[in-house]
Amino acid sequence: MNLKRFLSIVVSIAILLIIYSKIDFQALLEVFKNSDGFWMAVSLGMVIPITGFTSWRLQKLMPKATNMGFIEANRLILGASVLNMVLPSKMGDIAKAYFMKDRGHLNGSLSLSLVVFEKACDLLSLLLWCVLGLILYPDKDLLFWVMTFGVISGWIVGSLLLGSRQFARFFFRLGIKFSPKKISHKLQKLETSWGEMHDYFWQDKSQLFKVVFTSIFIWFLHLIQIWFFILALKASTPFLINLALSPLAILAGLLPLTFAGVGTRDAALILFYTPEYFGEATGAALGLLCTSRYFLPAVIGLPFLGQMMGAVRREKGNS
Repeated sequence: MNLKRFLSIVVSIAILLIIYSKIDFQALLEVFKNSDGFWMAVSLGMVIPITGFTSWRLQKLMPKATNMGFIEANRLILGASVLNMVLPSKMGDIAKAYFMKDRGHLNGSLSLSLVVFEKACDLLSLLLWCVLGLILYPDKDLLFWVMTFGVISGWIVGSLLLGSRQFARFFFRLGIKFSPKKISHKLQKLETSWGEMHDYFWQDKSQLFKVVFTSIFIWFLHLIQIWFFILALKASTPFLINLALSPLAILAGLLPLTFAGVGTRDAALILFYTPEYFGEATGAALGLLCTSRYFLPAVIGLPFLGQMMGAVRREKGNS
């Protein structure tokens, strides 16, 4: 097992042990036992439209001549979900690029550029919802002002990287100059892919904005799903408050510290929502349900794992 992945699992387990050492386990079981079956089914079922819109976006990202079908786009999204659960640094999405190249949809550099753009849109859309949520949240303390500054700064830098070739070149050259040799080599490859991404996506602005607005809508569905989880647990959180807090918790889960965000995301949910909106047992239950958002697509994608791993092995063999 990769050392980084092993350490992330250890950190996740350690955080969960700390969380559950302070929670009455019986109370946690009671939260699930008393949950609302209808809202639980609706909230878990949100995986279907979220995956569907994500697959449709992948189709729109592809050049029109490739004719990728909706079913194959679904296979790619679900297969990448499996690999993202077991490989470090979202390598499932890199495997998706290998698979698109292997199937003859795109050349290698363009497939990687497409995946880079897709992930950039996802992160910027999440940060945009974080900004909106922080503006709407009424009880701002020092922590929230610090988060507001960090999130807005990140969104501005990301938007400039996506929208300005000159800024992107300056950013990567600066990173390459001051990074260790191993990281600078990766940044050089990413700079090449980023430049090709600019060439490809900015030549069709209508397609670009369609993909961007779809990404924002997909993340709105993610936030709706978390609110449905709260309803399923028979807790009460105003919709706008959830719109403020849930993207911050998701963002905490994206920090490269833990396995699939497990632990950091749970701790953030408990920190942000308790005790004002519900108790720690409900917060822990919400953390488990949020983990299911990643686990369920991975389980559904298991049948497609072999094809994607085969593409990865062939790519590694040719490089």
